[in-house]
Amino acid sequence: MNKKASENSPSDLVSEDLRCVWHPYTQMLTAPPPIPVERAEGVYLYKADGKRILDGISSWWVNIHGHNHPRLNKALAEQASKFSHVMFGGFTHRPAVQLAAELIDRSPSNLARVFFSDNGSTAIEIALKMSFHYWRNRGEPERDLFLALEHAYHGDTFGAMSVGGVKAFHSNYDRLLFEVRRAHTPYCFSCPVGQVRNRCKIECAQQLEQILEEEGTRLAAVILEPMVQGAGGMIVWPPEFLLRVREATRRHSIPLIADEIFTGFGRTGKMFACEHGPIEPDILCLSKALTGGYLPLAATITSDEIYRTFLSPQRDRTFFHGHSYTGNALACAVALESLALFDDENRLRRVGELECLFRERLQRLRGLPEVGDVRGIGALAVVELVPEKKAGYLDERGPRLAESFLARGLLLRPLGNVLYFLPPYVITDEQAHWAFDVIEEVIGGTGTES
Repeated sequence: MNKKASENSPSDLVSEDLRCVWHPYTQMLTAPPPIPVERAEGVYLYKADGKRILDGISSWWVNIHGHNHPRLNKALAEQASKFSHVMFGGFTHRPAVQLAAELIDRSPSNLARVFFSDNGSTAIEIALKMSFHYWRNRGEPERDLFLALEHAYHGDTFGAMSVGGVKAFHSNYDRLLFEVRRAHTPYCFSCPVGQVRNRCKIECAQQLEQILEEEGTRLAAVILEPMVQGAGGMIVWPPEFLLRVREATRRHSIPLIADEIFTGFGRTGKMFACEHGPIEPDILCLSKALTGGYLPLAATITSDEIYRTFLSPQRDRTFFHGHSYTGNALACAVALESLALFDDENRLRRVGELECLFRERLQRLRGLPEVGDVRGIGALAVVELVPEKKAGYLDERGPRLAESFLARGLLLRPLGNVLYFLPPYVITDEQAHWAFDVIEEVIGGTGTES
């Protein structure tokens, strides 16, 4: 490899990149080459030629305070001047301890213990292993079954894929996945039980309740993405469904795992989406926006009841799980400053303002011929196009639309026929209106290339 790659022209950089780097979702020969980014500021990414792109998906849902934030930069530099990392097995440090305390203080009141890892999939793997091992420590090893929802996405490692329900991502690995029972999700635009939202009684929850009746003595846990199922189609739930699930799992004493890797840290208008119920899960999984889009970090937070089953002089009761970068000091320091920004710059109030703006602009899109549904919550706006032959992630309009938006300076990555706008919370009203103008132009018919 050219050791002076950093000095190359943008075209040389792309050439080196294509030779050496395997990018996610870009293996199709028709996929456009990756775009070199020279710097980023606020809601914008800047290319080598100086042209800017508005980051309409928060760089895959992680960047909430904007790029190159001075306070996050400072927190990172200050911690780096002390030490960057120390193993978390048998050692500890102030940034991780303070972050754990902050997360517990902001989480549902029953949660008391934080297990750090380094990304969303690992947070889910930990939750699955923890709940499975919890029952073994209680003397019920027969509980080896998980219950998940249709359209679920929980990550790309094998446990996370097992509980996931998006065939486009996981079907190639079916032989390697463990057994999971699956229940309806409250997909109001395409109701699985044929009801209409404004007069339904959340009948879609009945299937889950029935599975709990049938498998209650075998289930280890129920896992869900509260209020919004992200990669499965940005499906926004009625909060009543969340309450029904929590009530049913409590009746059967089954742990409930809340995957808030996407929804956590204000995206739905609450610090955590569980607050919309409100419900208290037994295990809460966090990542993505935890560090404001700066560094990989994840947390699996659980109750004292679950934690105490692992406390024993017997080593086989130990939770033997760890990562080299568990509790990374740089990531923890930045995450602490990210949480401080929620208070000092009143992020949740801004999300509420964006929700009103998004709702108004979505209504203008509802009547367009290609639009089947519009929906949203917090700083998330969703437009579901009328399905074609391959509805869902494999709908071929997704890549075409993405290219059309990029040509106009807007970064969006539709999930097939589901288009979503999910910017950093610091986006201004003017910038948000510009993005919606571009969306309206493209899906209104003047911007979609065939």
